[in-house]
Order: sequence, then structure tokens, then C-alpha cells
Amino acid sequence: MTSESKQIEYTDRDKKVQRLIIIEGCANILVLFVKLFVGLSTNSLAILADCIHSLTDVANNIVAWIVIRLSAMPADREHPYGHRKFETLAVFGLATLLAVMAIEIAKSAFTKETTEIVSGTWELVLMVGVLIVNIVLATWQRYWARRLKSGIMLADAAHTFADVLTTVVVIIGWQLSSMGFLILDRLCALGVAGLVFYLAYGLYKSAFPVLVDEYAIDPEDIKSAVMTVQGVKAAGRIRSRWIGSDIAIDIVISVDAELTTEESHKIADELEILIEEQFNVGDAFIHVEPYAK
Repeated sequence: MTSESKQIEYTDRDKKVQRLIIIEGCANILVLFVKLFVGLSTNSLAILADCIHSLTDVANNIVAWIVIRLSAMPADREHPYGHRKFETLAVFGLATLLAVMAIEIAKSAFTKETTEIVSGTWELVLMVGVLIVNIVLATWQRYWARRLKSGIMLADAAHTFADVLTTVVVIIGWQLSSMGFLILDRLCALGVAGLVFYLAYGLYKSAFPVLVDEYAIDPEDIKSAVMTVQGVKAAGRIRSRWIGSDIAIDIVISVDAELTTEESHKIADELEILIEEQFNVGDAFIHVEPYAK
């Protein structure tokens, strides 16, 4: 696939991701207002904590939409590898936002004054509706994230799945608290904080290797494949890294010093095709040197 066709493919993918994020954002805004209404109506700290969680969802959708537009920009003089790492940076930012919100929710669980918690039929129906919306949204997001190979959408899908778990915990805690077990409302709020913090940890774990340029493919695996190409005498300085959802590889190979420039270039082309096909690499740079016996 040529670089031009790849750019067209990425542009189409990014447009689809942007549309999906807008749809997701609208759903999250609806969920946010429903939780806010129910939380204020029932005085449940757990539901209000979950409402704050939903606020981070909406904020993340806004940031994600902006970042996808940035990451879709082609490579330029200042960013020769393109802008794909902005997507990873957004994942890191989301993780930080979640970690901060987890701490704030936990603090509220310890410091907020105890008030009477009530329950009503309509409030319960609304929260069950929120639960159904989150289940459908998480399944839909994961499907499209895998189909479009979008890291930021996959992170959002994991986030929404966490919303499903927290909503289940919140509904149970709220109902029991309304029966007189007030301490359960605080415990559920702490449970929400714990789940949010665990999700943040998972996002940090996925973003750090990309941001610090940890290798994307084991160098030994690359070297084994390189040495199968006829004419390659040695391989060294093998480097790989993630650029968004793509992989870039740099390799220095040695060939017979008596080969012509055309023959050496042919070996490099063959190697580049092999690497792109075997490791699904988007950017392979091969440097050829004469073999020193």
C-alpha cells in the first residue's frame, strides 16, 4: 500500500471516528443529566459521584474529538512521523483526569455530611435506563474501535464498560441506603472511586510504552526475519516504536560490498516488503552498509 493510499485510509477512518465520538458524546450528555437529576432528587452521594464520573466522559469526548482532528493531519516539517501520538497523549490525559476525579470522589465519601437518602419508582426506572444505555454504548464502541483500530475509542469503550459496573454498584448501594443502611452509600461512592482509579491505571499502562518509545516488536524477532532475505549479511541497530496505532521500524543491514547500488537497493526493497507484511508495519526505514568481513 502506498503512503498516499494509507493517508486516504487514515483520513476516512478518522472521519468515522469523529462521527462516532459525536454520537457517543450526545449519549453521555443525556446520561449525565439523568444521573444529576436522580442524585439531587435522592440525596445519594454514590449517584452524584457517578454523575461526576459521567462529566469526565463528556469532557473526554470533547478532547478526543479535537485530538482526532489533530492526529489526522499529515506529516510536516515539525512532525516528520505525523501526528498520531496526539491520540496516545489524549489517552494519557484521560487517565490523569480519571485519577484526579477518583481522588475527589473518595474525599467526598469521607467528608460529606450524612443526609437522608430516598428512593422512588421513577428514579429507579431512570437509573436502570442509564444502565441499559451504557451496556449498548460499550458494546457498540468496542465493535467500532476494533474495526477501525482506534486506540482512543478502545479506551473509551473500556471506560464505558466501567460505567456499567459502577452503575450496577451505585443502584444496589442507593437502594440499600434508602432502606436505612446509610453507610452503604459512602461505601459505594468509594467503590466508584476505586473502579475509576483502576481504569486510569489501565490507560496509563497502555499509554506509557508508546509515549516513552518502548519497542513495538522484539528486536530479535525482527532480526530473525531480516536474516531470511537473501543477500543480507548482517543486521543491527534495529529499532521499533509505536506511532499511534502504527509501527515504525529502523534497521541497518550489511550487504556484500561488491554489489552495485541497484542490487543493494533491490535487497532493501525486498526486506521492506517482508517487514511490512510480516509485522504489519506502516513505516520501515532500511539503511544499507557494505559488509565488513
